[in-house]
Amino acid sequence: MNDIDALNAKPMTTDDMASEDWYGPDAATFGDRLAAARDSAQMTQAQMARRLGIKASTLRSWEQDTSEPRANHLSIMAGVLNVSMMWLMNGEGEGLDAPNSEEATVDANIATVLRDMRDLRVTISRSAEQLARLEKRLRTALKDS
Repeated sequence: MNDIDALNAKPMTTDDMASEDWYGPDAATFGDRLAAARDSAQMTQAQMARRLGIKASTLRSWEQDTSEPRANHLSIMAGVLNVSMMWLMNGEGEGLDAPNSEEATVDANIATVLRDMRDLRVTISRSAEQLARLEKRLRTALKDS
């Protein structure tokens, strides 16, 4: 697919995504997966930080995707949260299942907003990738001329 085709492609919505992609790289970030796994383990940020031997502010920055952990902390987190390191990093491997929509008792308006936010995240992610490709092409063209 070239850059023009990518611009004209219909954005994928969460309705189009399979449940195993709920935490995949196009739908969730490292911080999203970390926060979801921590919530699933029923731990607060403070409790998780204590188990990892780090400051709560460090964990917050990881969950907000403003910084990333080193491999040693990633390994410990995976063990504490009972998920694979690969799942934390890219959503592949042993991790959490997609939330069961029948079990969720979320107001319809909130569910719509959350779905729209996820759709926007996918669109932004794809646009950022496309922008990076275009920037690389421009740098190559400038270098060649």
